Parts: sequence; C-alpha cells; structure tokens
Amino acid sequence: MTAPMTTTVETDVQPVAAAGNTLDTVIGQAPYACTVTGVKYIPAATITGAATNNRTVSVVNKGQAGAGTAAVATLNFASGTNATANDDRVITLSGTAADLVLAAGDTLQWRSVPVGTGITDPGGRVVVTLSRTSTQ
Repeated sequence: MTAPMTTTVETDVQPVAAAGNTLDTVIGQAPYACTVTGVKYIPAATITGAATNNRTVSVVNKGQAGAGTAAVATLNFASGTNATANDDRVITLSGTAADLVLAAGDTLQWRSVPVGTGITDPGGRVVVTLSRTSTQ
C-alpha cells in the first residue's frame, strides 16, 4: 500500500476541579512507527481563557521507557483562547518535526498544567491522529 495509513489514539480525561492542580493521563501507545498529524480536545464544558492565571494542555511523547519530554502539541488557555463544550478544539502541533515522530510503542500522555494560580479544566476527550507512510 502506498497511501498513508491513519489511526487515532484517544481517551477520556478527568476534570481538574482545583485550579492549581496538574493532571497527567496516559492517552495510549503508538501501534507502529508514525507521525502525529493532529490533536483535538473535546472539553466536557466550556473553557474560558484568562490573561495571567490560566491553564496549558499538551500531549507529551513519554517514549517507551516513560521518561520522554517532547511536547507533541500544546495549547495555552490565555485571554481570548477558549474552547466550547462538546466541540473539537484543535491543539497546535509542535513546529519541530522531530517532536511529531513516534516509534512503535511510544506512550503519549495528556498534561493539564496550571499557569500561575490556574483555571479549572472540565475534562473531556483527547483524540490524537497518527499516520504512517509505509506498511510494516
């Protein structure tokens, strides 16, 4: 097969009710060597960004040993950056191409981190689209 083959890795993420708390959730593992081509967050409730105290969400490649730190995609809910309840919010992919490349078995993690004193995160669903360009 010569066309790219795609799949999604997705999971529900729990809410972060306390504005200052952090949440890490395993999304899943890359089923084969691939590239991340998209990330969406579907929040369970509306998120309204704030100027100083806000929240950053990201997908991190933890690698196969669980120690990786490469940010695959990141979005900061600063003032004017919002997400509507039950609607796809695209998370910006890393501008570094190498950060988007996954080896088979790499673990993807969702991180929801407060900035300053933070804002709450309603939880929801995260969907990561993966693409490989050759059969294995």
